[in-house]
Amino acid sequence: MNLDHYLDDDDLVRELRADVHNGLTAQPKWLPPKWFYDARGSELFEEITRLPEYYPTRAEREVLLRHAGDIARTTNAKTLIELGSGSSEKTRLLLDALRAHGTLGAFVPLDVSGSALREAMARIVADYPGLSVHGVVGDFTRHLGHLPSGGTRLVAFLGGTIGNLLPAERAQFLAALRAALEPGDWLLLGTDLVKDPAVLVAAYDDAAGVTAQFNRNVLRVLNRELDGDFDVDAFDHVALWDAGQEWIEMRLRARRAMRVRLPVVDLTVDFAAGEELRTEISAKFRRDGVDRELTAAGFAPRHWWTDPAGRFAQSLAEAVPG
Repeated sequence: MNLDHYLDDDDLVRELRADVHNGLTAQPKWLPPKWFYDARGSELFEEITRLPEYYPTRAEREVLLRHAGDIARTTNAKTLIELGSGSSEKTRLLLDALRAHGTLGAFVPLDVSGSALREAMARIVADYPGLSVHGVVGDFTRHLGHLPSGGTRLVAFLGGTIGNLLPAERAQFLAALRAALEPGDWLLLGTDLVKDPAVLVAAYDDAAGVTAQFNRNVLRVLNRELDGDFDVDAFDHVALWDAGQEWIEMRLRARRAMRVRLPVVDLTVDFAAGEELRTEISAKFRRDGVDRELTAAGFAPRHWWTDPAGRFAQSLAEAVPG
């Protein structure tokens, strides 16, 4: 079991401070969604995935249950690379299918959290004897060039996470990923699909209020890490559908005018009553758009699968010569 480090705590501190300064001095204000995920935020997100309104996790699992064998047979991949957590049940469906197909030799999980990665890797090593496990502590927007080589590689980017990137960021990410791969390597991309706005909004604004807690947790992160004085309960959770952009936006809306101090970054931020802070976009996709973005980055779309209800898609695309 090997673990390569391209990020450390100092890197994350610098990124947080830069993001907070840039986002909270902008108009309108914004923060990137990666700062949701401290230990408490990760727990809340796991709870979200089990909510009745939150269909993406279940729908993507349905796709993989039906097609993991097809993925293994098509790719003949020796190395499975996952951008994100390496311990999810969905990942294990792919590992099991590749092992049953007889090609699996290595698993490479990439994540920003070294501690979470070590725990996930230990579980995989215990459950898959003989499998080479090589973790990479890094950011998938910056460190794709450090992915280890060796045999045909299948990169899994699951959960619809690509939808958190703006269109220009998606293009940059896909181009960087293609540059890190060899012709004949593969990408398995999970994308949530455009559907009834009422279904979409409910998935990000559940009746139990778990997503609201998750959204406000980013303010607790800022209070803890930057000695901030956000009144967390003075912000309402907002989820809305932008039909023009075809994405969900999560926002935090100030219930009253307030001044917030963040001494660690020497920042004072004023909020007007009703002012909103955008904390996440989650783009939803159509097949022709996904195919266009993959093709533009140097991938050839080979398969497109959805769950039976047509809520979530998996695209299997091959890296082709430039």
